[in-house]
Amino acid sequence: MIRIGTVNIDTSHAPSFAEILLKEDRARYTAIYNDGFRTDEEVDSFIKKFGLEKRYTDLYEMAENIDVAFIQSCDWDRHIELCTPFVEKNVPVFIDKPIVGNLRDARIIEKWAAEGKVILGTSAMRYTYEHDDFFKNAAAEDIISVTATVGVDEFNYAIHAVEEILGFVNDSAPVSTEFVGANDANGVEVDSYRVIFANGVSAYYHICKKGWQPSTAVVMTKKTTFVYKIDSNKVYEAMLKQVCNYFEGRENKMASVKSMLDAVKIMLAGIKSRKYGGAQLLCGLTEDDPCFDGYKFYLGYKAANGH
Repeated sequence: MIRIGTVNIDTSHAPSFAEILLKEDRARYTAIYNDGFRTDEEVDSFIKKFGLEKRYTDLYEMAENIDVAFIQSCDWDRHIELCTPFVEKNVPVFIDKPIVGNLRDARIIEKWAAEGKVILGTSAMRYTYEHDDFFKNAAAEDIISVTATVGVDEFNYAIHAVEEILGFVNDSAPVSTEFVGANDANGVEVDSYRVIFANGVSAYYHICKKGWQPSTAVVMTKKTTFVYKIDSNKVYEAMLKQVCNYFEGRENKMASVKSMLDAVKIMLAGIKSRKYGGAQLLCGLTEDDPCFDGYKFYLGYKAANGH
């Protein structure tokens, strides 16, 4: 049994994951640390509902009693801080999306990975059954273009589309991102971006910035085109199966650290392109470039959840 410790239950992910894990005998949430906006009553309810063993107030102590930490704070600017005790104790971490929101933090995770630390994650859109279906019928080498759509916001939710794209192209290296443009149709704004990969593959992601949209993918290959509407009711299940497979020593389909951080760099290059114009090379990003503010998002999410 894989023992999971969750760090902050800000979003719906923790209860959704815990519910799915109860259906099989492979993994369980057994520990919790919470210094986010969720109240003691909400934490106690989570512990009781999912049968956790203990609430911790010290992350180093929690690290001694779990197999993996799920970092689930919605403030991605705290992910490095919250990961550090586990990394120092050589406990694997699964970092919920978005893994980080700036280049400085991405470089810290790259350093950890180079040291052999186990860093897993991030968006469930990488591991869908629709991806499985594609790879039963084609290979990443067959792809010539991918288009993905998503809704809600420019990063926290929008990164699902980029992660989804990378789940199809696998470890192909993204080179640049270009802000294609924005349009406003009947009061609904849509932002569009183009990504170019080193092998010539192109990808487009379109963000509807007013309300939720289903996640879709159009994957054009050398011979045919695959069209998918991702089943959002099954994405967490599909991902958690892959997490369990990893810890049980089965086939490893978890994204590499490089690929997870490529998703962030694609989007950082995208907002840099939007600000300055023209395609922006991922290798040209600096720590002074525009980034995504995790604390600002945390405050908005907290208020939206009545806290």
